[in-house]
Amino acid sequence: MAFNFGATAGAGAANPTGAFGGFGTTTTTAGPAFSFSAPTNTGTGGLFGATQNKGFGFGTSFGTGTGTGLGSGLGTGLGFGGFGTQQQQTTLGSSLFSQPAQTPAQSNQLINTASALSAPTLLGDERDAILAKWNQLQAFWGTGKGYFNNNIAPVEFSQENPFCRFKAVGYSLMPNNKDEDGLVVLVFNRKEIDIRSQQQQLVESLHKILGGNQTLTVNVEGVKTMPDDQTEVIIYVVERSPNGTSRRVPATTLYAHFEQANIKSSLQQLGVSLSMARTELSPAQVKQLLQNPPAGVDPIIWEQAKVDNPDPDKLIPVPMVGFKELLRRLKVQDQMTKQHQTRLDIISEDISELQKNQTTTMAKIAQYKRKLMALSHRTLQASFVGVNKAGDPKEKWLCHSSRRRAASCTVRYHSV
Repeated sequence: MAFNFGATAGAGAANPTGAFGGFGTTTTTAGPAFSFSAPTNTGTGGLFGATQNKGFGFGTSFGTGTGTGLGSGLGTGLGFGGFGTQQQQTTLGSSLFSQPAQTPAQSNQLINTASALSAPTLLGDERDAILAKWNQLQAFWGTGKGYFNNNIAPVEFSQENPFCRFKAVGYSLMPNNKDEDGLVVLVFNRKEIDIRSQQQQLVESLHKILGGNQTLTVNVEGVKTMPDDQTEVIIYVVERSPNGTSRRVPATTLYAHFEQANIKSSLQQLGVSLSMARTELSPAQVKQLLQNPPAGVDPIIWEQAKVDNPDPDKLIPVPMVGFKELLRRLKVQDQMTKQHQTRLDIISEDISELQKNQTTTMAKIAQYKRKLMALSHRTLQASFVGVNKAGDPKEKWLCHSSRRRAASCTVRYHSV
């Protein structure tokens, strides 16, 4: 259920975050006035006129282990955080869905890694064999430096290297929202209670960041707590036209606007650590994603993960590289378990209340049955007395009701 707070602030407000000071912000630069329905193609004109890289609606590439990438964890997105060391925008057809061609530097890196693991020549004696085993241990662990030559820099071992053993493949739920739904996820570094207590100020601040256009209304679709005292807020923006009609701004369009440098800075002042468009993957994107194993994941393991997928229509395999990513998914899973338990407790309380109501209702039904039976007897007696008065005054009719069945009555004839 959406919370529509409307737009109360005008476009000329000087301090967009004045009413939202609870988030620890100082100043927020309001975005320029814009219209969703009339974008331009200049570099700075209009809200969505700038040529921004809006990707395909899954955030900021594979990102680090902080929940960036194709979602923010199990149940909140595709949870592709944990492999990749830089946050960068990824468009369809880039490294997310296609294997980039190896550059000479990558080839040299592969050769140096092989030399460090198999045949280092750093010391020139039997100690090089011990050094090779040490480098192999570091590569398996996914950390450290592999020294192998006096004239070449050591190899940096990360968890993305193909020899790292601390890797696994899990599954995450794919979003099923359309782009026309306009849902954009904002992850705040604030607790849920703080977000809910200042939700109105948050909506007003977001409206000012969007330029304060009175034809736009920011709506909150939902608020959900996340691990590490973070909160996920799902919003959408409705644009009203002069003829009275309204429409939701597409999710990719709104996300592209939030990714502009000045707008992103304003969101960060509000405490936003991540923004992403919640849109579903097309069949072509899913196919392309599954065809290319992620960096550092054995193709055989990736193929087996696709075979073992319990629900290919709803779930997609995602790699878990290193303990940090495993811990993040564990926290997300624990958070979801708590939410499910809370919902079960609420349902249990509702069932108990319904059982009490049922008991009370059954007692009232029994009481009304007894009252109905007594009234039926009285009605039957009154009808028999009326018949007797209309007939022979020397005759008297009596009706006797059975105690077992209310409808069984016997009529006896008596002579006076």
